[in-house]
Amino acid sequence: MVEPKGSVELDTVKRNTLPKQVVDSIVQLLISGQLKPGDKLPSEMELIDMLGVSRPVLREALSSLEALEVITRKTRGGTHFNNKIGSNPFSVMLALSIGNLPAIIEARMALELGLVAMAAEKITNEELKRLKETIDEIAGSVDNNYGEADKEFHRIIAMSANNPIIEGMIDPLLITHDKMDRQIRERERDVTVQFHTDIYNALVNRDPHEAFTHMYRHLSYVRNKLLQVYQNE
Repeated sequence: MVEPKGSVELDTVKRNTLPKQVVDSIVQLLISGQLKPGDKLPSEMELIDMLGVSRPVLREALSSLEALEVITRKTRGGTHFNNKIGSNPFSVMLALSIGNLPAIIEARMALELGLVAMAAEKITNEELKRLKETIDEIAGSVDNNYGEADKEFHRIIAMSANNPIIEGMIDPLLITHDKMDRQIRERERDVTVQFHTDIYNALVNRDPHEAFTHMYRHLSYVRNKLLQVYQNE
């Protein structure tokens, strides 16, 4: 990995701001060209001093960047921007918008609506079988604890595109799923099963229009639920 050449400059973060602004400041090192993919970030103490924030705020921001695979942290090796970040700009954009739930929801909808239409043409019988298994798992879940099966349903559809360009978007897509999932206060298992079953049947019938329509209804329903929570906070 490449060490940064010379000094880097960061805008000081005001004390009463959220870790989101720390994320923005660190990502700006890439956007401005001060650092490149693979470069090592300043030490934790240097970042705290440069940004004017507390250690918990910095660590929360770094954890968000690590979850988005923008950075990698090693106990002895320091923190580096990932080498492949240049080939996965969607992660950077997601990092910049991590606190903007409406934007995250819309990004997920835009991606998944295109993916499900492609899935109607490309999904394999084996993938359809696994898709049905996730629906059965959700239907039989105890205490509505079906988040992982729900995410797997959407992951299978995304992976069925079998497109190397789209693959770079799938992990960030699943991160948006996790962020949205954490905002849901009351799960509706039967509603989820019905939405997923409608999508599944459209894929079995190889009907892109129906697959798109049912995925839109599903995601639109989730969006409306989450925005009600978001607007009331």
